[in-house]
Amino acid sequence: MGRRGKLRDKGSRHDAAYKRAKQEGFASRAVFKLEEIDKRFRLLQPGRKVLDLGCWPGSWMQYAAGRVGEDGFVLGFDKAKVELDLPPFAKAYVADVFSVEPAAVVEKFGDFDVVLSDMAPKTTGDRTTDMFRSEELTRRALDFAIAVLRPGGHFCAKVFVGGGFKQLLADVGKSFSEVKPIHPKNTRAGSYEQYIVGRGLKAGARRS
Repeated sequence: MGRRGKLRDKGSRHDAAYKRAKQEGFASRAVFKLEEIDKRFRLLQPGRKVLDLGCWPGSWMQYAAGRVGEDGFVLGFDKAKVELDLPPFAKAYVADVFSVEPAAVVEKFGDFDVVLSDMAPKTTGDRTTDMFRSEELTRRALDFAIAVLRPGGHFCAKVFVGGGFKQLLADVGKSFSEVKPIHPKNTRAGSYEQYIVGRGLKAGARRS
């Protein structure tokens, strides 16, 4: 989980987006991808409850907290600890999303309005393996979303595009009223990642 691999690559971490993120106080350049997605699909609004899966290093939590405000709530999970001073209405926990039970999250925090996932596998260099592992993470995020979102809630998750991409889009479409892929402008050159956005969890789609 997390975005460690390429962020720590010296060739990409000091580009304009990286420098802008640091200047604006964000933990990583990934914040601008979420900003672009949010502006296009209007996922985040004041007062909304947001679940961020794979939240390290914390830039998505920072952005989401700024959008939902003190009347909202942002919850994050990642194997790595988020080393940021977050506002009181944003909480990050160290946990593996495959070990966390969605029902337990709902029991403790209630239903959510938005589920975000910027999870990515630790890359191996073998594209087929990396795509498969990425798809596994995206499916886990989708399962989580279907279990914790209120009817009408929204979903956004990263995936490395491979042979299972069309099926993932179809599976998101089974549970959400609108599904769209997006390749944000701030994605690094040569990356084969895309984001899948599902808007409006269908009535009856929720499962525990």
